[in-house]
Amino acid sequence: MPAAALDPAIAWTRRIAVASLLGLVVLGLAWELWLAPLRPGGSWLALKVLPLAAPLAGLLKNRMYTYRWLSLLIWLYFTEGVVRAWSDPLPAGRWCAAAELALCLLLFAACAAHVRLRFRNARAAAAAQAAARG
Repeated sequence: MPAAALDPAIAWTRRIAVASLLGLVVLGLAWELWLAPLRPGGSWLALKVLPLAAPLAGLLKNRMYTYRWLSLLIWLYFTEGVVRAWSDPLPAGRWCAAAELALCLLLFAACAAHVRLRFRNARAAAAAQAAARG
């Protein structure tokens, strides 16, 4: 079993990242189809959640690269949340935008912490291995 899987802090950041990513997908669909769509009856803007489905497999497989690029991708959704929080005429739309902002910040923090902890553990493991050799 990899050392990263044994560290509870790394497992915790992984759970937070997966939960906040799933939260963004559910929120995006609910927002654009039922809660506060741009057009009555829903809008094609619900398709904005499709790019969020791609990193889910990488997060579940614990791939470091996915955490790194997702922490960059999420800023597009954060920007959308800021714009719509200021410009949406419906209170429900502003609440959805605020929820999107919170989930984006949570996801970014979880991804950043996950990457930092994994690098720290890898560095410690390499130092321990080097000390054991010589």
